[in-house]
Amino acid sequence: MSLTIFNEDVDLPSLQVNILEDWFNEATSSNGLKLGDISVIFCSDSYLLNINQKYLNHDYYTDIITFNYSRRNVLSGDLFISLEMVVNNAAKFSIPFDEELHRVMIHGLLHLIGFDDHTEDDIAEMRFQENYWLSKIELNT
Repeated sequence: MSLTIFNEDVDLPSLQVNILEDWFNEATSSNGLKLGDISVIFCSDSYLLNINQKYLNHDYYTDIITFNYSRRNVLSGDLFISLEMVVNNAAKFSIPFDEELHRVMIHGLLHLIGFDDHTEDDIAEMRFQENYWLSKIELNT
């Protein structure tokens, strides 16, 4: 299993990759799955909009797009995250940047695990899971 971090047209945020790997692994194993290869690609709003248009036929901005490459019980995928959107949402909701960044990251992993956010019930469960896993991350800040 590996967590690999990339950046496209933005600077990388400060991350503690070993802690994030442990966190992702705990969330995955608690759902009876194994963590495979996960790539997190940080990018701009325009970069993510282009991916949304090109691959998903959606013409709107978003904070994350998750591509799932999982096989059987091994999670693998790409998490494309707009850092611009994370910054804007952190300000909008008056929360620290790191908290919003981690929320978006765990949101993507939860999609790979099988959680969805299309119905009101799905959204409520996704928020519950996000909050639960945010409470579990132990950062050396």
